[in-house]
Amino acid sequence: MASSTSPQDVTMSQSTPHPPVDDEPKYGGFSRFEIELEFVQSLANPHYLNHLASQKLLAEPAFVAYLSYLRYWTKPPYSKYLTYPGPTLKHLELLQQERFRQDIISPDLVFALVAEDIKASLEWHKDS
Repeated sequence: MASSTSPQDVTMSQSTPHPPVDDEPKYGGFSRFEIELEFVQSLANPHYLNHLASQKLLAEPAFVAYLSYLRYWTKPPYSKYLTYPGPTLKHLELLQQERFRQDIISPDLVFALVAEDIKASLEWHKDS
């Protein structure tokens, strides 16, 4: 039976990492869980999203597949570890859309996201 995958297809593990345990392999001294947590939290920063777009990473099929894989952070066992779940998860969802991945190169969109995030933060603090 011939394989139906093309050379550009990227196979991603369907398993999600678990919070670190002592015997887990380390990568540069960090667990897979810690590395993915740090990366997914960096997506809360619109300027970083713009940087990823300027490096053309958001057009790479392997990177887009990785962003899709990271959606496991939206589930409660994982989302509780996020420092800023609102903007992190909002931007992760937006990154699933090709149009957003193309448009985030625009400084106007970056500034609009920053303003929106600041407004949401101020509203949250006002209510608490």
